[in-house]
Amino acid sequence: MEFKLKASDILEKEFKTGLRGYNQEEVDVFLDDIIQDYEAFEKRLAQLQLENKKLTEQLEELPKRTQAAAPPQTGATNFDILKRLSHLEKHVFGSKLYE
Repeated sequence: MEFKLKASDILEKEFKTGLRGYNQEEVDVFLDDIIQDYEAFEKRLAQLQLENKKLTEQLEELPKRTQAAAPPQTGATNFDILKRLSHLEKHVFGSKLYE
């Protein structure tokens, strides 16, 4: 997004005066307000662009994080799990479980 004017352009702008021109002091006060708004807009735009960049980077990293955090698929079936559980029960409780 490009702007036609910058705060410095407004500040440096000179107007010709005519016979029935505007009150120069009123124009200067109004332009000062516009300059302050432009400066505030430029600052806010820079903040939002930085925030947008950070969020875009986080969004790009998200699939990498979720893949790393996901447990690996071992291919274990219910039968395999039950077999392991049975083996652990025998080890923990010994022969008492099967007496």
